[in-house]
Amino acid sequence: MKVAGIMSGTSLDGIDVAIIEINESNLTSPNCLYFATYPFEEEVKQRIHDAMSDTSTTPALYSSLHMELGFIFGRCVVKACKEANIPLDELELVGSHGQTVYHLPNPTPSQYLSTLQLGSPAPIAHLTRVPVISDFRSMDMVVGGEGAPLVPYVDHLLYKHEQLNRALQNIGGIGNVTIVSSDNDSEIIAFDTGPGNMIIDRVCERLLAQSYDKNGEWAAKGKVDYQQVNEWLSDDYFLKNPPKSTGREKYGISFTDQWLSERRNSNPEDLIATATYFTAKSIEQSLRMHVLPKAKVDELIISGGGSYNHTLIKMIQQLLPEINVITQEDIGYSSEAKEAIAFAILAYQTFHKRPSNVPSVTRAEKAVILGSVTYPTP
Repeated sequence: MKVAGIMSGTSLDGIDVAIIEINESNLTSPNCLYFATYPFEEEVKQRIHDAMSDTSTTPALYSSLHMELGFIFGRCVVKACKEANIPLDELELVGSHGQTVYHLPNPTPSQYLSTLQLGSPAPIAHLTRVPVISDFRSMDMVVGGEGAPLVPYVDHLLYKHEQLNRALQNIGGIGNVTIVSSDNDSEIIAFDTGPGNMIIDRVCERLLAQSYDKNGEWAAKGKVDYQQVNEWLSDDYFLKNPPKSTGREKYGISFTDQWLSERRNSNPEDLIATATYFTAKSIEQSLRMHVLPKAKVDELIISGGGSYNHTLIKMIQQLLPEINVITQEDIGYSSEAKEAIAFAILAYQTFHKRPSNVPSVTRAEKAVILGSVTYPTP
């Protein structure tokens, strides 16, 4: 079965599309036929930023952007099939995560556990002419879960090793880790470690008019403000035991812009170095506080855009000298493609009416079938 997975993360670095071949005999090793990332047009990216803002958003923006992103996602799948020389009529299913604009895992008494991903599945189904699985997070929240993280289910399918205990650390806009133990009886541990590239990217955007710190070159030239990092790490989120999740609503534009307003006289490279070290230190602290007391970790496998930040990887290795820090590429996988592949696999499981959340990770009361199905017009 050929399935396309679409992922657009909180870092807004593009729309990832993976096309995989998967069936009952290769669930643990699906074949990735094609992967590509399609950048957002700047005007679209700005509309997404506005939708995430407490001050710039309107109901009209939400409504229009929801449909606009659906068409954009659908066209990206069609384009990927064409580039891969895969006839569209051979595609059988699409899994679309959508663009998260708000995630509310810790509501007030007057609020509901909830999450909002924009990108209507209807245009995707219309353009691809196949069923689309979307809204993956809501059902987990209906049964008391946080709706995140969802990738740990796939991590255990794909990365389990007979002898090594592995930590799968994704560094997108937010960082998240899954512990894949060689012991079949071990409970799955997975949670958000804190900010990934989100703060780094915003500093680059504001001070350098660049979308990210390529290869970590700016961070490598800067001086880390360790006092600031320690202050950030004293936040209750880092002390809270897993399962837990966080997002742009905590470490997004408002957080970063407030910090920049307090550091108007600082050099850009020092600010970027500090933000980069914050990500590295939050990963190290998360492992030392919440994982290593319970389980040995032999390998830390980095994925996501942060895996290409050489300074960030170097910092993580220096902070965790006893663990072998590698990237997805080192074991034959693509760092960029990981989450798009994951949502293709989750879509496949949903299509076959199988649960794919992990209650011990999300706090859900039970395992549930994730997502909603949208069928194309006859």
